[in-house]
Amino acid sequence: MNGQTAISGSLALNSTPHVIMIPASGPVRTRKLRVAAYARVSSNSEDQLHSFAAQNAYYTELITGNPEWEFVDVYADEGITGTSVEKRDDFQRLLKDCRRGRIDKVLTKSTARFARNTSESLIAVRELRDLGIGVCFEEQGIDTAQMSGELLTAIFSMIAQKESEAISENIRWSIRNRMENGTFTATSLPFGYTRDETGEIKVDLQRAGYVKEIFEAFLSGRNTKEIAEEMKRRQEIETPLQSYQWTVHAIARILKNEKYTGNSLWQKSFMTQTLPRRYKVNKGELAQYYVKDTHPPIITCSVYDKAQELLRIRKEQFHPQGMMRSHLSGCIECGCCGSAFRKIQHGGKVYHACRVHTVDRKKCPTKQIPESEFRDAFLRLYYKLRHRGIPVLSQLLTDLQTAQNRKLLWSLDIVELNKQIADIIRQERLLAQLKQQGLVDPDVYITRSNTLAEQLRTAKLEKERLLESEEDQVIRQTQVLLDTLESGPEFLEAFDEELFSELVEKIIVESNECLRFRLINGLELTEPIERTVR
Repeated sequence: MNGQTAISGSLALNSTPHVIMIPASGPVRTRKLRVAAYARVSSNSEDQLHSFAAQNAYYTELITGNPEWEFVDVYADEGITGTSVEKRDDFQRLLKDCRRGRIDKVLTKSTARFARNTSESLIAVRELRDLGIGVCFEEQGIDTAQMSGELLTAIFSMIAQKESEAISENIRWSIRNRMENGTFTATSLPFGYTRDETGEIKVDLQRAGYVKEIFEAFLSGRNTKEIAEEMKRRQEIETPLQSYQWTVHAIARILKNEKYTGNSLWQKSFMTQTLPRRYKVNKGELAQYYVKDTHPPIITCSVYDKAQELLRIRKEQFHPQGMMRSHLSGCIECGCCGSAFRKIQHGGKVYHACRVHTVDRKKCPTKQIPESEFRDAFLRLYYKLRHRGIPVLSQLLTDLQTAQNRKLLWSLDIVELNKQIADIIRQERLLAQLKQQGLVDPDVYITRSNTLAEQLRTAKLEKERLLESEEDQVIRQTQVLLDTLESGPEFLEAFDEELFSELVEKIIVESNECLRFRLINGLELTEPIERTVR
């Protein structure tokens, strides 16, 4: 078209379109660059919190002081690790506002403050660049709007990732140092304890009564299975019992927990350094620390010691052939009719038989099975779990934790607490700005600052409590399963009653040729019956 611009629509039908000239209404006004900032600190220490407030004040002043910039907001996450962007509420809010077209440029202190995972950092940077938004890293002098920005970001992000690993190691060292000094405070609490408004450990009076009952029942002659079954029955109507999974292992764990005496054995487990990081039972790799009077007791040391002695005696009294009360009793179910199996003896041998089959063989074809075959099947299953199942269970645990974290993001209570925390942080930022401008009396500033700090601490404690209470029982039991396997022996030469109880919830007899083991986390694995000539 001889240099003419192509025109779409009806005007394109005319060879010489009529152009209407419209005079300018005034000088062209260039829109200011809409600039936001992202700040983050990695701990709740006083120094870091000061750094957090300082970053807020710095970026507010920097952006508002540039006549070519329009201040949008300072997005700030306080006291949150940088190893995953999913945990950072304000970072997600920043991305959301960028997607809505509200921001043109993002300022941040360094690659370490933006993200400490290379892939997550680059994903975020690429997305923002696609939206036409540059990220400016001040310390490194990087602007991702430039062609070399992505490459440099990758380099610095890798450095930051190594730095994060170093910081994690420093945190582990700090925790162990506090253990040595006797100043360590555990984040999770056993059943029967809670925290007061100051964060101090106190006895949960309702639940503590059940702990005492468990010890009394055990010392009076009842076994862990009987106690667990009693607790299961009672939790249907007794509220304090309902948020706990009452298994044989759970009862044993309570009976073995020294914390009920008011004393603490620290570092019974530790966080692995290799990825994916998870807790591992301490089998002598690291030192343990026993500290007295760390919190109020629920039972006396005398009661606890008697329980440990009885646990030891019962374990020593165990007979491999099961002539005493079989621990398999009540754990076996018929896969054909659903009936429970019962223990029978004849000819000097122990068998387990379907209750329906023993009454009427026509109603259920499942025949009696020698107890030795259940035991042998468990030995084979244990070998497979111990030598090939740990990596599978570790991946399952990681997947469950990821799914749970995503689920918690949509928890209404946690969402509301996140809003409260964000609002308190915004108030702190505004208060700091007013003080900087000399608009707030120093005494008023201190009083209000202390009030906000207390509100923030309370909200975070409540969030932590909710996160702990909402932890999926399957996750807990999978972790227990892993811990039990890793702390267990490489090989089992004979059936171990306690180990069986810690791993297996139920055995389903699918047929006289196959058993299905239901583990404590709900995972079911089949094991064929390998009969010996008899």
